Amino acid sequence: MKTPITINPDGISVYGCKHIYAPKGQAGEYSVLATNPYRGCGHECRYCYVPLVTKQKRSEFDAGAVPRKGFLEMLERDAKKYQQAGITEQVMLSFTTDPYHPGDTYLTRKTICVLRENGLAFCTLTKGGTRSLRDIDLFRPERDSFASTLTSLNDDFSRKWERGATLPSDRIRALKAFHKRGIFIWVSLEPTIDVKASLEIVAATHTFVDLYKIGRVNYLPITKTTDWRDYTLRMIDLCQSLNVKHYIKKDLQEYLPAGYENPMRTQQHH
Repeated sequence: MKTPITINPDGISVYGCKHIYAPKGQAGEYSVLATNPYRGCGHECRYCYVPLVTKQKRSEFDAGAVPRKGFLEMLERDAKKYQQAGITEQVMLSFTTDPYHPGDTYLTRKTICVLRENGLAFCTLTKGGTRSLRDIDLFRPERDSFASTLTSLNDDFSRKWERGATLPSDRIRALKAFHKRGIFIWVSLEPTIDVKASLEIVAATHTFVDLYKIGRVNYLPITKTTDWRDYTLRMIDLCQSLNVKHYIKKDLQEYLPAGYENPMRTQQHH
């Protein structure tokens, strides 16, 4: 006899499941469900706030990603409960790590397979660029999506801020490859470290990117010195002129024109 499944008050996550969960706050703006196979990362992004969330020393977090103990077994248990509940939403990999970090990412492919086998869709958000192409065969145009964070088109800029991540040129090659396969792709413009750089990203990539999610940078001195109202309005003007789908995150929503349509949830598959 199967154990009864209880849905949490959010209406989407299953009670008692910790390895497939509904993210809160800023993360919740990106995805209704998420999972994090690893602890730590290795991309050494200077702006990353995750060590504060996971209560790790930055040196430990930056040293590299390691598989969470017992993760796959617990993921399978959670995924079966979601299947029993009839929940088929996308599960994002990942908020507190990167699914295509510089180390061994065998667990990423296994995680995706478990999600698929239990009726769930998935999305990967990564700065791992073409490392992700190893798993491109698992992505389904009608169910899944691929996303990348971009802070600049300039490789030297990235070397300064994201020392262990793949260069922007490599991430863009990955985006184009997934686009060519018919996969829905989106770009996270968060953090915005340089206003001009983020605007340039949209101008240069809009022909193959399906959606932009636009935020700001936090916890850095430039958070207080940047004119976020001007940035938000300029980004809106650009997105409208190019007719591209976009979502302005909550940190910038106070600057939206009255009545501006800004849906947080849009279909992220073809």
